Amino acid sequence: MNEPKKIREGTDSQTRPGRGTPRPATPERLEKAAYHYLERFATSAENLRRVLMRRVDRSALLHDTDRAEGARAVDRIIARFQEVGLLDDTAYAQARAASLHRQGKGVRAIRRTLMQKGVETAEIDTALSTLAEDIALETGADPGAGERADHRTTDMAAAIRYARRRRIGPYRAAEMREASRARDLAALGRQGFDYETARRVVEATDPETLESDIAPD
Repeated sequence: MNEPKKIREGTDSQTRPGRGTPRPATPERLEKAAYHYLERFATSAENLRRVLMRRVDRSALLHDTDRAEGARAVDRIIARFQEVGLLDDTAYAQARAASLHRQGKGVRAIRRTLMQKGVETAEIDTALSTLAEDIALETGADPGAGERADHRTTDMAAAIRYARRRRIGPYRAAEMREASRARDLAALGRQGFDYETARRVVEATDPETLESDIAPD
């Protein structure tokens, strides 16, 4: 599932025309801001809470509004959005995990990103299990090989995708491979892959041999 296109934050919707001071964060303005955010971004419940609470905190600082009252308004908005299905952390985590994997991110990087967005461990584990099952179906790997093996297949599939896109390891010109080895290992490490996965990609004889690593026997 494709995620909504990320749009850079523009002028704060609470700002009065021609003036630089945001308006007080009333429940109505907070709800409007929440809808506006969801129109632009896929998000977790906790991440939306953080976005709204920044408005509450700013309002308390600039207008001396009651922070506790604002927090209660945010709680009500989050609960209502969850009830009607506008916020679904399980669906968000699965979609985000798949998107990050398509970008060539490893399991550790995916887990770290979802944690930073406030997704609970249970939802992250479910998302990674679903991703592993999808990769197994796509590649013909054994879906019953256990979590560790499943995540290894997930990581290898992502690492190959990243290496292919960035033209590193066996996708480089042969005469450049040895000189680029350390740089390629570092690039894969930054994507969240462990050393063994990165080494297998970088030292693969050719793309066909590498890609057969996640193909059925």
